[in-house]
Amino acid sequence: MEAFYRPDPADPALFHSTELTRGPWSPDAQHAGPPSALLGHVIERCEPRPGFRVGRVAVEILGPVPIAPLRAEARVVRPGRSVELIEATVATDRGPVLKANAWRLRVADPEIEVPADAVAVGAYPGPDTVPHSGEFPSNQPVGFHTGIDYRFVAGSFQQPGPAVCWIKLRYPIVAGTTPSPLERALAAADSGNGVSAVLDWERYLFINTDLTVTLHREPVGEWVCLDAVTYPERSGIGMAESRLYDEKGPVGRSTQTLLIGNR
Repeated sequence: MEAFYRPDPADPALFHSTELTRGPWSPDAQHAGPPSALLGHVIERCEPRPGFRVGRVAVEILGPVPIAPLRAEARVVRPGRSVELIEATVATDRGPVLKANAWRLRVADPEIEVPADAVAVGAYPGPDTVPHSGEFPSNQPVGFHTGIDYRFVAGSFQQPGPAVCWIKLRYPIVAGTTPSPLERALAAADSGNGVSAVLDWERYLFINTDLTVTLHREPVGEWVCLDAVTYPERSGIGMAESRLYDEKGPVGRSTQTLLIGNR
C-alpha cells in the first residue's frame, strides 16, 4: 500500500519515509505536513485515554527533514485528571528535526449547554462542487503534492494572495492505518503558506519554522478546508494564518511563522 511512511516491523518507533513526503523547497527534504501528521499519529497513541482528545498541537521545525528513516516518539510530561500535556519528537540518526507539545483534554459528558449563537457556524462550497485546479509549483514528479488532492474554492497556486482550498490525503500517513482527524488536520494545515502565497515561488522562499493547530471540534470526513492568508514583511519575517473547516463548518485555526528570503 502507498503511504507517506512505512512502519519498521522490528521497531515500532521507526518509520521509513517515502518519496510522497517530498516538499517544494528541496528534492531531498520533506514537506512539513507529513512529519507533523506523524507527530499527531504518535501523540494519539501515547497512553490513550477514553473520553479525551487533542485540542492543540504546537510543532517546532528544528531543521530540514530528510527523506530518511525517522524515529517518532511521544510521552506524557504533565498528567492530569482533565488536562494533560504530551511531548513528542521526530528524529533522524543525527538528532531531533521536529518536536511538538500537545494538550489533550477531557471531553464533557454530558455535553455542556452552549447558546446556539455562540457556536461557530458557516461553510464553504464542498470539494465535490469545485474542480481540481492549478498545478502545484514543483518540478518533482513525486512528492507531497502528488500525495494529496487539492481543490480551490478561491485563489490558486498561480494567483497570489488569500485562498480557500480543500485538501484531502490520497494515502495514509502510516501504512496499514487510517488517517485520524488530527492527522488530516495537521497534514493540511501546513499548506496554509503555500495555498495563500503572495510571493513568486521561483524567486523567493517562505518556509515555516513552526505550525500551531487548535481544534475546537474534530474534523469530520476526508477533506479539510483552509481559508488562508499570508502576511509578509520586508524584514523577511512573515506569518500565515488559516481558518480550518470541514464540510459541516468551522473546526479550528492554524498559524505558521515564516522565514522569507531569496532563493
